[in-house]
Amino acid sequence: MTTPIPLVIDTDPGIDDALAILLALASPEVDLRLVTTVHGNVELAQTTDNALRVLHLAGRADVPVAAGAAASLVHAQPERAGHVHGTAGLGGVQLPPSPAGTDPRPAVVALAELLLSSPDPVTVAAIGPLTNIALLLRVFPEAAARIGRLVVMGGSAARGGNVTAAAEFNVWADPEAAQAVLGSTLPTVLVGLDVTLPTVLDEHDIARFAAAGPIGAQAAAILQQYLEHARRSYGTTGVVVHDALALTEAIIPGTLDTVRRHVVVDTGLGAGRGQTLVDRRTVSTAPTAVEVAERVDSAAAVEFLVTRLSGLDGRPR
Repeated sequence: MTTPIPLVIDTDPGIDDALAILLALASPEVDLRLVTTVHGNVELAQTTDNALRVLHLAGRADVPVAAGAAASLVHAQPERAGHVHGTAGLGGVQLPPSPAGTDPRPAVVALAELLLSSPDPVTVAAIGPLTNIALLLRVFPEAAARIGRLVVMGGSAARGGNVTAAAEFNVWADPEAAQAVLGSTLPTVLVGLDVTLPTVLDEHDIARFAAAGPIGAQAAAILQQYLEHARRSYGTTGVVVHDALALTEAIIPGTLDTVRRHVVVDTGLGAGRGQTLVDRRTVSTAPTAVEVAERVDSAAAVEFLVTRLSGLDGRPR
């Protein structure tokens, strides 16, 4: 049997972040060693509490949670996303509190210590603003260099943005951090709106894992806020679970078709702030190039997510 890949999730729960954490816990290919939290969808204290509660829901309160950056590197994030995720971040669902406390180490320290002590390459799935990863690069470059694979949910190559006409939310929340990360030599896969927007979880899919047991039922309840937002904003009856698709690529490398591209983030203060400028004219051989996800089998990705979440209630905890 293949040894599970050590995994860290850097996250700002968030509805789709919660599903992504549950997906990782349902997947034997990875071993979730650490969750680090960051500002983003809601304030840091809330994202941290949400991460603890989601892990507890799945019977994995043993996974350490370390709180990270409470604010962006340079300019304050203009607004949170409570209108999408609910004021507390989990769609109005109040999960039971976790018996576990937060790891006393700052997120960047916890992540650096794990990377430096792990005998195996560690995959880091960054599914919130990239502030923590940018700080790791600056403060602990020797630890950052030991990341085996960085899978980032963020950006867009050709579809425009979802928080402004130009920008995707995670990159827009801290463009300077995103530029530092995407301009580095970390082995990065960028999972953006080009592949997440076509990957839609409909009400039938949600009902499948809702019927599997109490964990699936709670996951489905959390998604109801997302469904309402989708109906109001897009006129659809399904939800785009951006972060879960990024986790799918972290769990099963090669799920998404990627092309190595040069990516620059607009860090100006104008209308383009937070846009990911992806040079699609050519395949890049530069050491700072990023593997940009450009194609997805959406039906297969949805089936993977639903099947794994449906099986979570039956897994030993």
